[in-house]
Amino acid sequence: MEHLVEVQDLKKSFLTKGGIFGKSSDVKAVDGVDLYLNKGETLGVVGESGCGKTTLGRLVLRLIKPTSGKINFDEVDITNLSERKLLWLRKRTGMVFQDPSASLNPRMNIRSTLKRPLVVHGIKDKNTIQKRIIEMLEKVGLNEDQLERFPHQISGGQQQRVAIARAIMLNPDLVVLDEPTSSLDVSVQAQILNLLLKLQRDLNLTYLFITHDLVVERHVSDRIVVMYCGKILESADTDELLGNTMHPYTVSLFSSTPIPNPHLKSTNRFIVGGEPPSLIHPPRGCRFHPRCPYAEGKCKKVEPKLVEAAKDHFLACHKFEEIDLLTYVKRFWKLMERLN
Repeated sequence: MEHLVEVQDLKKSFLTKGGIFGKSSDVKAVDGVDLYLNKGETLGVVGESGCGKTTLGRLVLRLIKPTSGKINFDEVDITNLSERKLLWLRKRTGMVFQDPSASLNPRMNIRSTLKRPLVVHGIKDKNTIQKRIIEMLEKVGLNEDQLERFPHQISGGQQQRVAIARAIMLNPDLVVLDEPTSSLDVSVQAQILNLLLKLQRDLNLTYLFITHDLVVERHVSDRIVVMYCGKILESADTDELLGNTMHPYTVSLFSSTPIPNPHLKSTNRFIVGGEPPSLIHPPRGCRFHPRCPYAEGKCKKVEPKLVEAAKDHFLACHKFEEIDLLTYVKRFWKLMERLN
């Protein structure tokens, strides 16, 4: 398949100030990431809060500049382009944020919100603008009567539909979805996910879907990468990764998934203790070793490389050949099947 995005050894550090007498430190939010995104597919990025998922999404769109590495978009190197030279990229990309009430301007009604990207990119004909706005409203399941309303006058699900309409107003190639359903009610989440899948089919969109929920990724993603402490620990096609999970951290994400039925007890979950380490001073060796029950001497000293453990299944773990995690994975999916 043809690659739309290619990322090579991408790194992003943020400088933090330690106060009047404190020393400045670098927060290594993304630390040596390699990935690609095919045209028309959905790539899921999964991990705990603070693992670098959102930073990676913003880097891919060049909303922030990388510290080092390379980003290619449709065979164009966009790594160091200026804001003026990135204008063409803004037209071909969009982003939907986690909290629609925070991402929409409270002083702009829906009409003005949807009109803004058209005007910024040089579309000034009123009839063209009006036609495009009505077309996008219909695509996301809203109607013309809501155009004069402000964000606080519509529900959270409707706000997110407006945010999605804004992101696709210019017929982009790539849309980054940063946990677009996590702030919504469960019933509304399903509606928004179905809407996103329909828009992808109708408009041939490419998605970078960021979330902490592997169950959601199962329904929307073609491939999944698992991030931890700024690095990719595992990546594969969705069916392969969820059916043949090899990394302890990925299995721990399964085990942390809430079971929405008090009558079903989840036994023998793969639980890891501790918290994610500081991105200012990440652990030596494997980033996950302080929390991993299988970690040994080599894990604490040598950083594992991302290798192909199975066909198109990449893994960064020294001990994957010695441990068997499939029992936990199969038990989890059996439990989820009982919920349906």
